[in-house]
Amino acid sequence: VGFQAGVKDYKLTYYTPEYETKDTDILAAFRVTPQPGVPPEEAGAAVAAESSTGTWTTVWTDGLTSLDRYKGRCYHIEPVPGEDSQYICYIAYPLDLFEEGSVTNMFTSIVGNVFGFKALRALRLEDLQIPPAYSKTFQGPPHGIQVERDKLNKYGRPLLGCTIKPKLGLSAKNYGRACYECLRGG
Repeated sequence: VGFQAGVKDYKLTYYTPEYETKDTDILAAFRVTPQPGVPPEEAGAAVAAESSTGTWTTVWTDGLTSLDRYKGRCYHIEPVPGEDSQYICYIAYPLDLFEEGSVTNMFTSIVGNVFGFKALRALRLEDLQIPPAYSKTFQGPPHGIQVERDKLNKYGRPLLGCTIKPKLGLSAKNYGRACYECLRGG
């Protein structure tokens, strides 16, 4: 019959209570409040899917890769004591899902677009465990804090930075003034 688009339950693919986490998995714990009528398994699986390889419908490109290799897996769910309809959903992500040495890529994937699901009333990332295999891919600065202090001739106080706001709309003169004041202060 060929490809047929359609919505299927996330839990069929992304809820895997039998999964045993690996020491290379990135592990996330989300506090989930499903909408009334949405089982916690479906809510947890939806978070795992949308933060890894899934989407709300079946797409033909699913057949072009190994979802089992890259997908996030909701492997455990427990109710939050004393909270009605709240659950902690534990999700494991394989390292192959992420770009090495990129905090931006990791956070964009895990929390980038998962907070607006219709299936969820509320969602919060409670905990994140990053394995040594991933943290070792971060190069760090090319030199240490002492070199930075020597370059700036600033000692005995914190070094601070900021993002100038508004990010757009300032004239060159006013942007320069804001930068000067920021740098002058810290």
